[in-house]
Amino acid sequence: MNASNFSLRLLEWYARYGRELPWRGTRDPYRIWVSEIILQQTRVAQGYDYFLRFMGRFPDVETLAAATEDEVMHEWQGLGYYSRARNLHTAARQIVEMGGFPTDYEGIRSLKGVGDYTAAAIASLAFDLPRAVVDGNVYRVLSRYLGISTPIDSTEGKKLFAALAQEMMVPKRAADYNQAIMDFGALQCVPKSPDCLSCPLADSCQALAEGCVDTLPVKQHTTRVRDRYFTYIYIRCARETLLQRRGAGDIWQGLYQVPMRETERPMTAAEVEDWVGEYGRWTQLCTDHRHQLTHQRLHADFYLLEAERRPPIEGTWVMETDVQHYAVPRLVEDLIALVGGGCAAPD
Repeated sequence: MNASNFSLRLLEWYARYGRELPWRGTRDPYRIWVSEIILQQTRVAQGYDYFLRFMGRFPDVETLAAATEDEVMHEWQGLGYYSRARNLHTAARQIVEMGGFPTDYEGIRSLKGVGDYTAAAIASLAFDLPRAVVDGNVYRVLSRYLGISTPIDSTEGKKLFAALAQEMMVPKRAADYNQAIMDFGALQCVPKSPDCLSCPLADSCQALAEGCVDTLPVKQHTTRVRDRYFTYIYIRCARETLLQRRGAGDIWQGLYQVPMRETERPMTAAEVEDWVGEYGRWTQLCTDHRHQLTHQRLHADFYLLEAERRPPIEGTWVMETDVQHYAVPRLVEDLIALVGGGCAAPD
């Protein structure tokens, strides 16, 4: 099957099965951009409500640019990969300084946090520019359909698939084609156990013909996951609690947390006693609460300290009723929920 027939069948499939999403059916580059940034590391099902909430709070780029970083981070809370929110905020100010959203690929690509994929998506969806997107879905569909075993995380593979994606697309229907191939990878040509019998491309799919659907696409590197051990103390003293802002150079930069110590193994009860025991009565709320990040597995122990006096720990004392106004990582949000009773389920 040639490229035009592949694209035609893909577009026919998309016309029947494409998803209805709140960032589709628009040419507004701001809405498209925000949706693409959210979906960089977030599934559509999870990102859907966050997109609506974010757009409700920041309906246009001027509003986003005028906001403080804390306001932006608070609306992003729970989505993770918080550098996306900081980059989004910085880029919004870039756009305002430019006098409007850039309308060419190079201008879009110059925005903070915008890579090749995101720039191609905005360029095609908002401005009909013939730029093909290449994401995980595109790698999977093309590698299977064309039977390509070149590793997608190699320099050669990245160049090859970028060229193939551009070759296979329909330039005059760039927006529809890009959305079609992404939806096809998300709904039909899924990572595990795809329904190949109902696939409109089954009669010409090389991976299906060669029996290697489950082995494509190929990656040459595997991600090593590192275990980290955190001990958190929620301090309650005269209806106040202590928050600390995380610095640069690690996960969750700029977000708030309750006092925490990281150790090479879980802290023992004796070590917790030495840390905060003299300031009041402490109780353990939950042990080995796990939180999975892309390259890290976090193990957290949660404690509550009913303090008789303020411990000499750096941070900002706030009323407990005001904690909700601070952007905190999901892991710390789980701890705050535990203070009211019950152990939140790990992510």
